[in-house]
Amino acid sequence: QVQLDEFGGGSVQSGGSLRLSCVASEVSSITPYRMGWFRQAPGKEREGVAGIDTNGHTTYEDSVEGRFTISRDNAKNTLYLQMNDLEPEDTATYYCAAEAGAAGHEWYLLAPPKFSYWGLGTQVIVSA
Repeated sequence: QVQLDEFGGGSVQSGGSLRLSCVASEVSSITPYRMGWFRQAPGKEREGVAGIDTNGHTTYEDSVEGRFTISRDNAKNTLYLQMNDLEPEDTATYYCAAEAGAAGHEWYLLAPPKFSYWGLGTQVIVSA
């Protein structure tokens, strides 16, 4: 059972930056897991933000492309999300997720039902 713990949320002004981290435990290595960042704003469905496959291939939701960067450090069992040029629309609870195996299709990396393991989330608030 993979346990995921997110860190790095907070409050920033529009245009600011935050770096989220997700540490995996109860697992020897995240290497064979595809991983992703998701977010959920009040009253909205959870959506995929960025995903990274077992081979390092990345994909992004259109609204964050060019502003967010997902990366992984398999040696540290840690997933990252660097968020730059934040906008009020980015305000949400951000979740880290993991699933064993490579994604069969790229869209799997942004699809919540394609992930079994989830963290409890970290809140990001962006003020105008």
